[in-house]
Amino acid sequence: MSTERLTAVTVEMPRVPHLLDALEDPRGLAWVQYGEGLVGWGEAERLEVEPGPDRFERALAALKATFASLDVIDEVHHFGSGPVAFGSFTFDPTEEGSVLIIPSVVVGLRDGRSWITRIGGEPELDRTEAEEDDRIRYWGPSAPEMTWLDAVARAERAVRNGELEKVVLARDMRVWSKTALSPRRLLKRLAERFPECYSFSVDSLIGATPELLVETRGDGMASVVLAGSIGRGADESEDEALGARLLESAKDKVEHEVAVRSVTDVLPRFCETLTVGEPALLKLANVQHLATEIQGGMRQARSALEIAGALHPTAAVCGLPRDKAMDMIRGLEGMNRARYAGPVGWVDAQGNGEWGIALRCAELDGGSARLFAGGGIVAGSTPEGELDETRIKLLAMQSALG
Repeated sequence: MSTERLTAVTVEMPRVPHLLDALEDPRGLAWVQYGEGLVGWGEAERLEVEPGPDRFERALAALKATFASLDVIDEVHHFGSGPVAFGSFTFDPTEEGSVLIIPSVVVGLRDGRSWITRIGGEPELDRTEAEEDDRIRYWGPSAPEMTWLDAVARAERAVRNGELEKVVLARDMRVWSKTALSPRRLLKRLAERFPECYSFSVDSLIGATPELLVETRGDGMASVVLAGSIGRGADESEDEALGARLLESAKDKVEHEVAVRSVTDVLPRFCETLTVGEPALLKLANVQHLATEIQGGMRQARSALEIAGALHPTAAVCGLPRDKAMDMIRGLEGMNRARYAGPVGWVDAQGNGEWGIALRCAELDGGSARLFAGGGIVAGSTPEGELDETRIKLLAMQSALG
């Protein structure tokens, strides 16, 4: 952390018609839903979070110290105004790669209001971006499909034998291009196709997640749990039939209930009131999910980052019991998830913020990328069915890449 004391100044600005068009750096930061949210660029401060079981506590302490070192002038006083930090964390606490970034410039758009926050001087921008994308070439997964199918079968037997209630297995797809992939272009395509999702860009992790791990505003919090999936129909009649099948599926109900319980078991630690909705269909462009909304009233305001750390990893992306599921994932997946299925989002100096689970995402590295998708394994899961589910989920990023 630098010793120089900086000033963060937030002022109203003329309404931004398209928030992602205001993102001046192709490799900038973003968190956008239905066209509103935050974008940022430059690095007033960058905090690399070392691995370990206490990484969220250490990250929060370092972030609080960094925010405290700023002189803040906020003329807007709205959700997301003032200095904010964007962040993304690895799925596995033993892996490196977690990061928090306080941008030098943030542009916000919410509830018809637009603002800009500046910290320090104007940042240097890397405006290098190919005019158009080159053809995407598919490199293949880290683990062969037959190996992954065997892993699913082994996991299902473990669940059926009572070793654990649920485990989530993911797989990846590697792609490459002769030209560097554009994070901003990919982000715009995702936001256009999946407006109901949270489209994000944090340090070359690009995606559009439908799953809100936690949102905090003052002493109020919210979460949306997803688990259980099925495809979309070719017409309205088929689509409704598929949705009805998902709502009635005993296997998917179990998978979803376990995921909800992994969240509601943790939230009483922070909340004095908790309202849990009924499972409903969330329909995206390429898939339907079972979704449950949760609202809570906290005893006192707590940081969104702190609650995200307590909830991660939920059974929606790991399993139950948590430790047994994590050990099984390490032994069976045959890959490093990196930041896939880890918390991603933003938080401000008061602790208000939004954190999702990094799903439907890709890790970009120049002209190459890793795409990810996973499925929840419970008793009755079939390897072929889970493979088909991951193929459907991978289509979100494949279509954005073109």
